[in-house]
Order: sequence, then C-alpha cells, then structure tokens
Amino acid sequence: MKRIIIYFILLSICFVGFQKAVFKQKRNPYGIDLVSDINVYKKQVAKNPKMKLINLEKHIKDIRLDIRYATNNNFTKQIIYNLPHAFARQEVADALKMVQDSLAFYNLGIKIYDAYRPYEASLRFFEVYPDSNFVAHPRHGSRHNRGCAIDLTLVELKTGKEIPMPTEFDDFSEKANSTYNNLSDTIIKNRTFLFSIMNHYGFSYYPNEWWHFDYKDWNSYPLMDIRFEELEP
Repeated sequence: MKRIIIYFILLSICFVGFQKAVFKQKRNPYGIDLVSDINVYKKQVAKNPKMKLINLEKHIKDIRLDIRYATNNNFTKQIIYNLPHAFARQEVADALKMVQDSLAFYNLGIKIYDAYRPYEASLRFFEVYPDSNFVAHPRHGSRHNRGCAIDLTLVELKTGKEIPMPTEFDDFSEKANSTYNNLSDTIIKNRTFLFSIMNHYGFSYYPNEWWHFDYKDWNSYPLMDIRFEELEP
C-alpha cells in the first residue's frame, strides 16, 4: 500500500513538473534570456536601482496615458493588458520627465500609448501580425520588453488634444514611415519637432513608426516578462 502511495506522489510531482515546463516553453518558446521571476527582478533592482521600472503616470507631472493594449482599440482587437499602466526604466523615466518639462514651454505635453511591454504580449502581437517591420519578432524580443521603448505623441497641455501627426497610432501603412513626406507642412513640422526634442534627451526614432522611440542605452537592460500586476500589486 505504501509503495502505491509513494508511486502516486512521485507521479503527481512529475506531472506538476511537466506542467511547469510546458508553461515555461509557452511563455518563452525561443528559449531567449528572459527575466520572468519577480524576485529575480527585485534582486536586480537592489543591485542596480537603474533597473527599476517606474510608473510614468506617478513620475511625470501632467503626462497623459492612452494605453490602447488595455482596451480592444488596437490592431489585435484584444485586451492585452489587465491594467492601463505605463512603466519604463529609471533612466528612461527621468529622460521623459525632462522632455515633458521642456514641452511645457510650448504649451505641449506627452501622451503615451505604450511603454514597457511584457514578453508575453510580444508573442501575442506577432501571432496576430507577423510582420517584423512593425512588430518585433519574439525570437529576439522587443526594446519594449526591456523597458526602454516608448510609443507616444504630443498633445496640447491644457486640453489634452493631440496635435496633427502623419497617422493614428499603430497605423501600419507607408504614411507612418519617418521619411514619408506627402503630408501637410504643419504635420511635417510637428513630426520634425517631436523627433528633435526626443533626440535631444537621448531617444532615437524607429524609421517605420513615427511614434516609437528607443532610449540610447536599451541594450544594457535585459528582456523581461513581468506582468503589470506583479510590478504594482
């Protein structure tokens, strides 16, 4: 009888281990280096405070959020995030704060569509739209997964109204390209101004998407798959 009980206990342990392995493979099918344990992340932050993912809404005065992936108003037509938050690494958050402070002189401000993105979300994006010109291939991960990429636009500071730009967010047409110039003078001027001020504070724009900006030291941060709920319970 004891042998039977032990057998079933061992069988249960093996089954749980198998389930965990399948779940891990599903969350990381390409086997890339990925921080997916909140405790590992906390140890990294304790060792290097720059690793911390900052809640941008709390960090930057008058910043506006339009986190599309917390709604079904996005190219996937699915709710991807359970919380409408925007996080970025400490250095990135500080740089964005300086952008916002500078924009206030022009009575403008930042509206963020997306910032840090868990790797799990990148997998879902590529399943829906497998075009690496617009959606990062999960084999390599995204700079959003590193907490170093921001999708944003400019708004009037008082009203929150977006100023004219080439396209809407997540428009995967040629008009979203940074060199597309069949646009009004006002829109070209607005886009140029956005690129200029972001570049001044350490961000480079992604050629295929006028709204996407990468922070200069993105490659010094690891890819992550920590959900918003774990970052801010």
